[in-house]
Amino acid sequence: MPTPVLYCRDPLNPRRVDEHFAPEAEEVRACGGAVGLIDHDALLQGDARRAVAQVPAGLGAAWYRGWMIPGDRYAALAEALVQRDTELLVAPERYRVAHELPGWYPTFVDITPASVWRPTKPGEILAAEDLAVLAEPLPPGSGIVKDYVKSRKHEWEEACFIPDLADTAGLTRVVQRFVELQDEFLAGGVVLRGFETFSKPDSIAAEVRVWWLDGEPRLLTPHPDSPFGRGLVPDLDHIAPAVQRLECRFVTTDVALRSDGMWRVVEVGDGQVSDLHPSTGRSKLAALLVGP
Repeated sequence: MPTPVLYCRDPLNPRRVDEHFAPEAEEVRACGGAVGLIDHDALLQGDARRAVAQVPAGLGAAWYRGWMIPGDRYAALAEALVQRDTELLVAPERYRVAHELPGWYPTFVDITPASVWRPTKPGEILAAEDLAVLAEPLPPGSGIVKDYVKSRKHEWEEACFIPDLADTAGLTRVVQRFVELQDEFLAGGVVLRGFETFSKPDSIAAEVRVWWLDGEPRLLTPHPDSPFGRGLVPDLDHIAPAVQRLECRFVTTDVALRSDGMWRVVEVGDGQVSDLHPSTGRSKLAALLVGP
């Protein structure tokens, strides 16, 4: 039977799928899949029971497709769904492994930029000396700051790129600004990553999002931030074994072509909360989710 998919509901029209995901949901229905609605706002507010109130009872095993969910809220969602005889196909512990850098980094350590991290609470400011110690294991040179899930690359110079990790004042300034801008949405803690130079055909980094299902690459799309509706075809031979070792059912890897010609993993994510490039036909992903 086709696999059902749970989408975030439209906050302005609770009977409909959020407009961002509505075209994909229509394709799921066209493939014969059932669609359920999750109240994302209620879930983030800590009311998982209300969040799943519109999910039909007895759906069985289902995917979630929607906005990002913190790990603890995802676990609460899974528990609330069990009460309605519905089970998420991605268990909470596997969701965190794919969704948060400390979960996936050890598996990809040889094919992704060097990284270190420190658990912190939203708004917690690390002292300059603590940041200097944190950065010590990284290769000398430039770096970036992010949290366990996201960076602020659109504020590149202000809150993302660190020109010299050994410059404690500069490091502290960028990290503190990042924490300030993330505010309550800072996920998990502060992550520092070594900076690698990637090739830029047509002045755009050659970055591709690879969608993996049960350890197999099933869909290649441009990165969602790419202004082009096309992407390169990456070499995945050295990446596939790491994805398989991760043992997460539905995963995305953002891979980029380094200036030396090596494809590197820039980011890993849970496919349930990974976005599609606007040029990508929703039917392809819908067919992947619903299954044969």
